[in-house]
Amino acid sequence: MKHIEKEINSLKEEIIQMWKLVVSQLEKAKQSFINSDIETAIEIVTREKSVDAFELKIDSDCENYIALYSPVAVDLRLVLSLLKISNSLERIGDLAAGIARHVIEDECNNNSLELIENLQLEEMFDTLISMLSDGLVSLEYESTIKSEKILAKDDKIDQIYHNSIYILSEYITKDTSFTLCGLKLLLPIRKLERIGDLCSNLVEDIVFYVDAIVLKHNEHHNNN
Repeated sequence: MKHIEKEINSLKEEIIQMWKLVVSQLEKAKQSFINSDIETAIEIVTREKSVDAFELKIDSDCENYIALYSPVAVDLRLVLSLLKISNSLERIGDLAAGIARHVIEDECNNNSLELIENLQLEEMFDTLISMLSDGLVSLEYESTIKSEKILAKDDKIDQIYHNSIYILSEYITKDTSFTLCGLKLLLPIRKLERIGDLCSNLVEDIVFYVDAIVLKHNEHHNNN
């Protein structure tokens, strides 16, 4: 039994390390995007390989654990949750790298502070970082106390995203030379909205593991 417990703890530690890396990627994505920081953006894209490697390792280790120990009840829920969590974290890492590539490749990345403020982009990043960080704490302490609070933050992300469409359309109407850059700017904002959905998925997977409750398709869940 001690060997099984050691294997379980090892799986959890791997996912925690992956999660911390993805939080760091998102924090750096904020820095690179808000400040048009190409150096940090390049660092994010380089580190994306590490996120991918984590997912492959965790998938392999979870599959081996199932094959060796045929887990049931809470142990099975944990392994199934970790498989889904690693996939969601990889997708968040991929989206963060996509935002970084926008900074590196796009000639439109020097956005005015006024535009960034009106679009509430800094607030959007901060909300997502807090969702991701709080989710990590929930997993580490196997606690779902904050789950509703984290899920509620996704509504705020959706609202900012929908508002951004109207704000950008107003900017384009006033200045048609901004049309191309305005449309391009919507792409990373859409990526941020998707990260919000994935953060919600992470919380749902933790609730499934800890409480054996399926939250999918509830009022907070967004269809992906």
